[in-house]
Amino acid sequence: MSNIGFFDVRSNDAPLSANERTAVLEDPGFGAVFTDHMVQIRWNAERGWHDGAIMPYAPLTLDPATNFIHYGQAVFEGLKAYRHEDGGLYTFRPEANALRFQRSAARLAMAELPTDLFLDSIAALLSVDGHWVPQDREKSLYLRPFMFATEVGLGVKPASEYLYLL
Repeated sequence: MSNIGFFDVRSNDAPLSANERTAVLEDPGFGAVFTDHMVQIRWNAERGWHDGAIMPYAPLTLDPATNFIHYGQAVFEGLKAYRHEDGGLYTFRPEANALRFQRSAARLAMAELPTDLFLDSIAALLSVDGHWVPQDREKSLYLRPFMFATEVGLGVKPASEYLYLL
């Protein structure tokens, strides 16, 4: 395991091959194809934001009494990563997405992910899965940061635990 700043990195043992990825990126459709990795950060009242990780993309396991399933305490954003002529990867105004994400969280009485951690999560994922950003400058990689309440139990109240994923 290695680190990228705040994030522990666990590599995917079975990523798509370059040929498979190229074929998928020819016509990925919207929301149908996902990169080899995802970012995860946990929050709770005692520790704040912690356990940042880049890990293999995989299904989540949730308790049936997880708060957001019953009360919808969840927020999301959407932005794109582009490849420029110089080969660099860019996002368009991610600071604005971070602020919208914070406003959405505040409206639902959720923990607010700091702007620097939001931006760092994007940079960290792109440093690991940047090869998923199409070479064609007319195409992009859609990024969907989201967060939801993970506290187990019923009751209408702000949760004491959250999970951020990208």
